[in-house]
Amino acid sequence: MTDHGRQVPRRPVHFGPDELEAHGGTLPGPAEVTEIAHQTAAVLVGTGRAVADPEVTARLVALVDELGLSTVADLWASRPARSLPGALWRLYALREWVRRQPVEASRQYAAGIRFTDVAHAVAGVAEPPGPDEVRALADEILTGVFAGDLAVALERAAAFAAVIAAGRADLAHDRDAAADPATAGALTSSGAAMQRTGEDLVASAHLWRAGELD
Repeated sequence: MTDHGRQVPRRPVHFGPDELEAHGGTLPGPAEVTEIAHQTAAVLVGTGRAVADPEVTARLVALVDELGLSTVADLWASRPARSLPGALWRLYALREWVRRQPVEASRQYAAGIRFTDVAHAVAGVAEPPGPDEVRALADEILTGVFAGDLAVALERAAAFAAVIAAGRADLAHDRDAAADPATAGALTSSGAAMQRTGEDLVASAHLWRAGELD
């Protein structure tokens, strides 16, 4: 597919060992994997921002729907959190979690609002923040990557993560640690991980504005 002569990313071609041998190729080494991760992230963002076509933007937002989360993870999940592929991976992973568990996502978000007024305002979730509203926000954030200010999109995602982290901490506190230690512990650890994700996204936004997010 092309738009004004520009290539739009397609589903990647996967080669098994026989196909690789037939093409005289070998599995890429670590340096090549790193280069591929950063190049694909740059091409994806660059193409989306240059084309300025709502249909292309919608396809890029729904990239995981087409390729599968594991394919995107293979490309970007191992890259540093404060890099372009690392930031994109976190945005797509957040969207996929919200898409798969919108009720739980909205419950955690609602639990965190009273502790994070500023972050809630920055995230921009419509009121009241139900399943449809958090799903819409996840799509809006990724849309902003390709058709808006990428740094703002990263900051909105960071704010969303901060509210979710606060919500998980509050829900963990409400649990009886003696009666349900597994759930309380899982919420606490996942809340801390979400807080780190938010911090990394904020740092990535600063790097993007400085022209140093690659």
